[in-house]
Amino acid sequence: MKKGYIVSAILGGSFFAVPYLALNVPIWGAGLMAGAAFGAGMLIFGKDKSTKLDLSHNTGNTYEILKQAKDNVGKLKDLSRQLEKPELIKNIRDICDTSDKILDTLSKKPEKMKQANNFLNYYLPATLSIIQRYDEIENQGLTTKESMKFMNSIEEKMDTTKIAFEKLLSALYQSDMVDTDAEIKVFEQMLKIDGYMEEKDFDIKKGE
Repeated sequence: MKKGYIVSAILGGSFFAVPYLALNVPIWGAGLMAGAAFGAGMLIFGKDKSTKLDLSHNTGNTYEILKQAKDNVGKLKDLSRQLEKPELIKNIRDICDTSDKILDTLSKKPEKMKQANNFLNYYLPATLSIIQRYDEIENQGLTTKESMKFMNSIEEKMDTTKIAFEKLLSALYQSDMVDTDAEIKVFEQMLKIDGYMEEKDFDIKKGE
C-alpha cells in the first residue's frame, strides 16, 4: 500500500505540475487533474498485491466444492447425450461450457468463490436435478397433458438458465474490467502529457 501511495502521489504531482507550469492550465484545473490522477493511481497501484484470500485453513473444502461442481457438470454433459430435443441439447451443452469457464475462473481466482456461492451450492446442482427428472420423464415416453407441460416448461427454463450462467461469468470479471478501464485512462493521459497522443477536439460544430 505504501508503494502504491508513493506512485500515486508522483502521478498526481505530475498531472498538476505539467498542466500548471508548462501548459498554463489554471491552478484549479490542474488541481482537479492531479486529484483524478491520484485517485486512479490508488485504484490501480494501491492494492496490496500480496493480499490474497487465505484458504490455507479451508483448502480441502474449496477443492471438494470445485470437484463436486465439476462432477455435476460432467453428469450434465452425459445427460445431454441422452436427450432428444436438439434445442434443449444445445442449451445444456452451452450451460456446461459456461460452467466449465466459471469453475476454471474460480480455480485460478479462489477469492471469487464467495461471489459464486449460489452457483456452486444451488444453481448448478438444481439444474442437474431438473434435467435428471426431465430425462426420466422423456425415457418413459409419457404424452399426457401434464407431462408435456412439464417438459416444455423445463425446455424454456434451460434457455433462461443458459443466459443467467453467462451473466454470472461476466460478473466474475466485472471488477477486473473496471480496474483495467481506469488503468487505460491513466495510460492515455500520460501519453497525452508526454506529447505522444493528440487531444481530441470534442467541440466540433454540427455539420462540420
